[in-house]
Amino acid sequence: MGRITETVKILLIINVIFFIGSLSLGDKAFEWFALWFPKNENFQIWQIVSHMFMHGGTGHIFFNMFALYMFGSHLETSIGKNKFLFIYFFSGLGAVGFQILFTYFQFNPGYQAYIEAGFSSAEINSFIQETVSTGQFRVYPNIPQEMTERMIGAYVTPMVGASGAIFGILAAFAVLFPNLPLYIIFIPIPIKAKYLIGGYFLLDLYSGITGQAILGPSNVAHWAHIGGAVIGFITMWYWKKNSFNQHRWY
Repeated sequence: MGRITETVKILLIINVIFFIGSLSLGDKAFEWFALWFPKNENFQIWQIVSHMFMHGGTGHIFFNMFALYMFGSHLETSIGKNKFLFIYFFSGLGAVGFQILFTYFQFNPGYQAYIEAGFSSAEINSFIQETVSTGQFRVYPNIPQEMTERMIGAYVTPMVGASGAIFGILAAFAVLFPNLPLYIIFIPIPIKAKYLIGGYFLLDLYSGITGQAILGPSNVAHWAHIGGAVIGFITMWYWKKNSFNQHRWY
């Protein structure tokens, strides 16, 4: 895809610094910088941005940074630094919005069920904290165990990674270069960007709706991927539609 651009290089360096720092700080790094569900006591407003530079393991950061390197430099060269950064961070924020909305759909039914059963908000919070600390929870009558598990899972599971921003970059790339042939490792057949990236998006959409992971581990934040891709697609589609000459990209 050509030489690495300055902005992509800086983003790569920041992500690597955060990753090394998280290895040094351990759980505290995720407590401070991962994005927690807003009702969780660990939630802080800066996590909306800081989580984009946190990763859960070497495989996680490798594939995200590889995608950023492969597609980011080419996109930045075409649209300029400012628009590239706008897509990157705006897609990351879109990922946050989609994932938190999905998490609320997981959390709220269980929370409301406990409220209707006569529990106060303080009692529900105490119950969640007890469950988190002991790893076990009591089953209350008329409240399905699955509903309780989803509520607690939404509360205790943080979101990390640049995937939402990366998916915005991928979607923007597919809009700008829809017919550019791409290759998958070990498959020597060129696939147009719009089909390869679009197909990956559809797989994420399927996994987000069904809860069945097809690519990657089961704890992937599929709705964050979808949110980032939607924002990246819409933004680039709008810019491309309303550009009259190459100077409008900068």
